[in-house]
Amino acid sequence: MKIKKAAFVGSNTSYKRCPQDRRPEIALIGRSNVGKSSLINMLLGHKGLAKTSSRPGKTQLINHFLVNEAWYLVDLPGYGWARASQTHRAQWQQMVSDYLLHRANLVGVLVLVDARLQPQKIDIAFINWLGENQIPFAILLTKADKVSKQQVQHNLTSLKQALHKTWEVLPEFLITSAHAYTGRQEVLGLMQNMVL
Repeated sequence: MKIKKAAFVGSNTSYKRCPQDRRPEIALIGRSNVGKSSLINMLLGHKGLAKTSSRPGKTQLINHFLVNEAWYLVDLPGYGWARASQTHRAQWQQMVSDYLLHRANLVGVLVLVDARLQPQKIDIAFINWLGENQIPFAILLTKADKVSKQQVQHNLTSLKQALHKTWEVLPEFLITSAHAYTGRQEVLGLMQNMVL
């Protein structure tokens, strides 16, 4: 897939207020500070399209980016930001789960997992929730340039072992780095298959 055009369309607090034109949507989600905005900018080839921040919890709304005037890439709030108030976390969780469960034109979810870390309980729980609700998804390991290839593979193997406890057939995994452009073509190919 070639990205010819990408533009920010708008932010919303509810799936009901999201664009009504029925174009297919692929959502990105992950733990706070997993590198979601940087990955979006890398994939879409626009450095400042999604706002990046070193402060976790920057994304607090459902953000739509129109790609090639054909489909949407949707940036969802990260989960697991401990410094947000309990009320805020509950609101974000409700907003995200409503979107994932009820958005009719959602065709797939890309779950971002930090390649530098051993499997995190919150990631496993979210991945299992997607499976229980039969929401199609793939897993992208981010920030792969920050540690050695051996460490990335070790953490990927650990994640697969953790998921094998509840999954007979594992989802697809891709290794990425927004900084090094690792995995860009593979992810674009995956997204092309999702929106077809």
